[in-house]
Amino acid sequence: MRRTIDAHLRAMRFAAPFSSSSPPLNSVPRTILTQHHFHALSPKPHSLSVPKTLVPHANTASASSILGLRSQTFSSGFGLLVVRCISSVSPAPTLEWNEPVSCSEVGDGNNETVEENAKPSIPVRAYFFSTSVDLRSLVEMNRPNFIPPTSRMTNYVVFKFGELPGSVGLGVSLSGSGCCFMVVFQYGSIVLFNVREHEVDGYLKIVEKHASGLLPEMRKDEYEVREKPTLNTWMEGGLDYIMLQYLNIDGIRTIGSVLGQSIALDYYVRQVDGMVAEFTDINRGMEATGKFKMQRKKLFQLVGKANSNLADVILKLGLFERSDIAWKDAKYAQIWEYLRDEFELTQRFASLDFKLKFVEVQ
Repeated sequence: MRRTIDAHLRAMRFAAPFSSSSPPLNSVPRTILTQHHFHALSPKPHSLSVPKTLVPHANTASASSILGLRSQTFSSGFGLLVVRCISSVSPAPTLEWNEPVSCSEVGDGNNETVEENAKPSIPVRAYFFSTSVDLRSLVEMNRPNFIPPTSRMTNYVVFKFGELPGSVGLGVSLSGSGCCFMVVFQYGSIVLFNVREHEVDGYLKIVEKHASGLLPEMRKDEYEVREKPTLNTWMEGGLDYIMLQYLNIDGIRTIGSVLGQSIALDYYVRQVDGMVAEFTDINRGMEATGKFKMQRKKLFQLVGKANSNLADVILKLGLFERSDIAWKDAKYAQIWEYLRDEFELTQRFASLDFKLKFVEVQ
């Protein structure tokens, strides 16, 4: 068999130059596999490294060549198998491999687009750890950081810590800066903008000196603001975040007012839940024994606590009072209404009111 292959190859080697049907050698490159080439293509026991860098060299060959397989017949009766490159349109470079690469460096072909106007998110943290804060003394002790109010609302104050880099323009541009804001409400809520987790205690201690009615357990909630100047609409809501074209001091006041009410309302809801649970136990005891065992004084204290909680929610929190900024500007009214719906303030108050009526009936 080997002798037959060698005879074929020798016949093809001598017959190729005399074939009149074959194109010139300079226009059609050909590859003839000899016995030496067959040995060279045999697999080797050692592993092969995969190169990565392609080095282009100028060549007059076409950029998109079509590989064709052609069989030519000669006078001797033997066939010649030729790989033919047919020129197409434009020149293309010849490539060489010269540097090894690991599989981890090879991408999957999915290129993620990075948004040009994307900015780091602004963390918003709300806390409730007391039932009252002396805003007057708080302002006096932190006068350099105090931002004067722009509305008639007097139940909160705003402080600014740090400086904003560059020009402020239309928005505060807190994203990625070292500047932060603190909104403190008279009823005990504190809302921090752009304050890192490890810095929270320092700002809470500033307010703690002027707070009364400290709670045994502090309530906490977190939110997020994102800035996108190219946003088609003024604002856009998402899961636990709100996206704005820019965030300025009016936006801070509006967002802070809703988050401050929400975290305080959570405290009062839990207080009422405790009262409902206590009255439920009393009713079960009466059902079992037929006697009312609670002292008269304790009963009056529970009823008084229920009434004071309702008054605090309506009067102190101002749950049904629209923000002055929202009254003046429709953009901030949109933020205010969206966040109230997002944090379900109306539904939660309705649930609280229903539970308080249950306590009154008992």
